[in-house]
Amino acid sequence: MEHSNASFLPSLLLFLGAAVIAVPIFKRIGFGAILGYLIAGLAIGPSGFALFTDTVTIQHIGEIGIVLLLFVIGLELQLSRLLAMRKDIFGLGGLQLVVCALVIGGIAHALGLSVMGAALTGIALALSATAIALQVLGERGELQAPYGQRSFAVLLFQDMSVVPILALIPLFAVEAAHAASEGGGWARTGIMIGSIAVVVLAGRYLLNPLFRILATTDAREVMTAAALLLVLGTALLMQWAGMSMALGAFLAGVLLAESNFRHELEADIEPFRGLLLGLFFMSVGMDINGALVLQHWLALIIAALGLILVKSVSVAAVFRLTGSTKLDAIRSGILLSPAGEFAFVLIPLGLSYGFLQGEQAGFVKALAAFTMLFGPLIAAGSERLLTRFAPAELTREEDYSDAHGKALVIGFGRFGQVVSQVLRTADIETTIIDKDVEMIDVAARFGAKVYFGDGGRLDVLRAAGAGEARVICVAIDDRATAVKIVEMVKAEFPLTEVYSRAYDRQHVLALLSAGVDFHMRETYESALAFGRSTLEALGVDNLEAEEIIEDVRDRDARRIVAQQQGGIYAGMDLVNSKRLMKPEPLERPDTVGVTLNKEAIDAAEEAKEEEETG
Repeated sequence: MEHSNASFLPSLLLFLGAAVIAVPIFKRIGFGAILGYLIAGLAIGPSGFALFTDTVTIQHIGEIGIVLLLFVIGLELQLSRLLAMRKDIFGLGGLQLVVCALVIGGIAHALGLSVMGAALTGIALALSATAIALQVLGERGELQAPYGQRSFAVLLFQDMSVVPILALIPLFAVEAAHAASEGGGWARTGIMIGSIAVVVLAGRYLLNPLFRILATTDAREVMTAAALLLVLGTALLMQWAGMSMALGAFLAGVLLAESNFRHELEADIEPFRGLLLGLFFMSVGMDINGALVLQHWLALIIAALGLILVKSVSVAAVFRLTGSTKLDAIRSGILLSPAGEFAFVLIPLGLSYGFLQGEQAGFVKALAAFTMLFGPLIAAGSERLLTRFAPAELTREEDYSDAHGKALVIGFGRFGQVVSQVLRTADIETTIIDKDVEMIDVAARFGAKVYFGDGGRLDVLRAAGAGEARVICVAIDDRATAVKIVEMVKAEFPLTEVYSRAYDRQHVLALLSAGVDFHMRETYESALAFGRSTLEALGVDNLEAEEIIEDVRDRDARRIVAQQQGGIYAGMDLVNSKRLMKPEPLERPDTVGVTLNKEAIDAAEEAKEEEETG
């Protein structure tokens, strides 16, 4: 049943329904969302129930998901991060891609593919599934482990390498070579260079002022529209210039990686990226030749297991040669063995340029899908085996002496500025977000980097790194939003500690109910310090003044506990109760002293002087 193009609603409902059914099932059984999308597309496509047959249109729409993915990857590539990981990214990542592409491409050529077809197949299958690898590392809690960090560096290089690969493929195509031979090569090159220059100049001088103006309108939907306009407009410009849309999106992301609006843009793009990327994988699933899979299912299973083995050994060898332990090399090899999502971009591209035949492209796409099916299962099984046969190495005590905690500060007002200064002075990696554009501009004048973002949005918190932060400091003056942030963080990131600024006692009680780990009333400690200085000015010695302040602080803490149980008016007896003064002497005096007036004091002093001189 093919739906009419006059009404897109039935088709939309069909896609959403298939995704809602398939993805949770596959994630629940440990296969991941990507495979769920692939199977859902296969089920509703021509090779399944044939509920939808116009796969070309859907694939074109789904490709926007790849465009948005490249944009988000570009946003992550800050220069400082690249420099810190440059050896693993460019050295280890580049060596892995070259070695795996040569090994897999050589096998493919030996099996009958042309040189260009084998080269394209080798590169496509040498790339790894970023989504699957990061999901496995996240479930194990080992993204910060040495092998997790090195694996992430390889994935980062692979994602970066897709851009030049997509740009180079047309240069090797027969059509591109023919166009160049007719004299249009220089003109095409000039258009490409000019388009890149336009994007770079616009990103350097126009984007930040534009987003600053839009942010002052406080219209969230306008910021979202501007983000989509930026990504899709840049992608379209690159396509018009003869390059890939993904290249344009990637350039736009890199240009905004150091922008104050980076986290807000990533949060706005993320929902569209996820849905459209899912639609892309569903379209790939539709395009899988079911008859070919049924005809060659045994060969596909053998080829998939063989590819996982070859790729695991190759990756492990590269990791081992570059300094990883034997165990870490094995784990990284298995983790990076499944083919990646970009295989479903490169293979159709190779088919369109004649590098691969139709049946060959269909087999390679099905092979990539099979590796994504088997990869997580093999990773889970191998981890159990490694745990059993290498317990000493797996349970070795880690050295955290050089570890640095990460903090996220929400709000850069008077309170947040002091907190941020303390963290920066301690050389702790800190991300600061604020939704006041003027405050961001003021911070920049004093050398502070503050990102634009609404801390009350969960997607912004995720984009700003709340999931990786050890402590989140809520320093905003909006009481309701502060409570909302604490509730969201404790629900979504239960292992992260939340410290919050509080306005008054009622706000403290609300924060405690939300699960805050530490709170501080914005004027409480300064008022105590002020009171202590006042006591000292009145003649109270330092030690006694400190004791008085501690007594006030202790009674206040006990009153907070009482108010949590009995309401705001509980513990009133603790407010005005006087502090117990110094203990009485052990021997009570025979007479009771009385206060003398000034005349009596003067007379007593004169009598004492006369007695001494007499």
